[in-house]
Amino acid sequence: MSLKKSFLLLSVLGIMVSLVIICVVFAIGEKITAVYPRGGMSITDKGVVRELVGPTKEQLRVINLISWIEVLTCILAPVGCMGIASIVFYRWKMRKPIAVLLSGTERIRTQDLAFSIPEMADDELGQVCAAFETMRAQLLQTNQELWRQAEERKRLNAAFSHDLRNPLTVLKGTVKLLRQDAADEHALERMEAYVLRLEQYVEAMSSIQRLEQIPIQKKKVTLSVLRDEVAEIAKLLVSENGSDRIKKLHDCTGIVDVCVSVRCSSAGSGSERCGNAGRNRVESGIADSIELDRGLFLTVAENLIGNAARYAKSRIHIELSVGVKNGRRQLWMSVTDDGEGYPEKLVEEGPKPFGKTDSDGVHFGMGLYTCQVLCTKHGGKLLLENGAEGGAKATAVL
Repeated sequence: MSLKKSFLLLSVLGIMVSLVIICVVFAIGEKITAVYPRGGMSITDKGVVRELVGPTKEQLRVINLISWIEVLTCILAPVGCMGIASIVFYRWKMRKPIAVLLSGTERIRTQDLAFSIPEMADDELGQVCAAFETMRAQLLQTNQELWRQAEERKRLNAAFSHDLRNPLTVLKGTVKLLRQDAADEHALERMEAYVLRLEQYVEAMSSIQRLEQIPIQKKKVTLSVLRDEVAEIAKLLVSENGSDRIKKLHDCTGIVDVCVSVRCSSAGSGSERCGNAGRNRVESGIADSIELDRGLFLTVAENLIGNAARYAKSRIHIELSVGVKNGRRQLWMSVTDDGEGYPEKLVEEGPKPFGKTDSDGVHFGMGLYTCQVLCTKHGGKLLLENGAEGGAKATAVL
């Protein structure tokens, strides 16, 4: 029932109750005074006039009191009944919705949106409560979206900072080699390529809102180029970030501490020993090419190799392998170290944003998560596992 009908119904009931009270009071008063003598004169049909016995002083007081009671009842009964009707109307139709709205307003004022407005009657105040609940839900959704955007921006900034560190490390290592006159003939070309890559990366990151929006630009790249780039990245990152116990990087011949190999297969799994025989098998497929985003691949490689360099004790093994799976040509890159291995929770649940495994304040815990996102965008995945005899192994599939 609407507020107007409810108020009208209670008002009519109040008036009717007040009329009943007035009638009852008058009837009781009439009944009380009926037994009292009226006084006055009596004239018979013969013209005889007789004076009647009048009420006593006590009876006259009662009669006057009853008269005053009847007058006051005519005034107070309607007023009282309408007042009671108003109280009933407030308690019945208004008190609970108003209390709910006031409580909701106070909680919203304190930035607390984790509540809901219960369903009320279908009257006007019930509709106001429903509209208030819709507003609260919309406000909560808006705040959640703003929070998600802020978290995404925080995650994007962390990934941006994290992914800039590895190319800068390569550039710093190259500059150090140049100063020591120990750089190879491709040092300047490498610096120019990394500066160009940094410029493209900054432009791409400045135009996106989410990490998942990083554009993919696939181009054909020969496996020999990828092998040389990964080997150079490993050399510089191990030199800058690696443990002192990690020996100097060698080629894939003789005793190998950090090894980059390429092999073509149909399964994309297993491993191949690095040595002279392995090197010869590599050369047969080294001219093959694969279509991928070179910048994203290098970002993944830098993150995985950088992690391995931080935790390895004496050895890092890097392997590139190309094959066909489900009719699609894929590139696998596995990075294995002999460190303490990944935490079990990380292996089971996968990388999470800002999932740091130590208290290192320099790293944001975004490396593996970024690798996972980039592999997924590239149609692949990131696999993490621990070796049976210790150590960690990360495999990126693109």
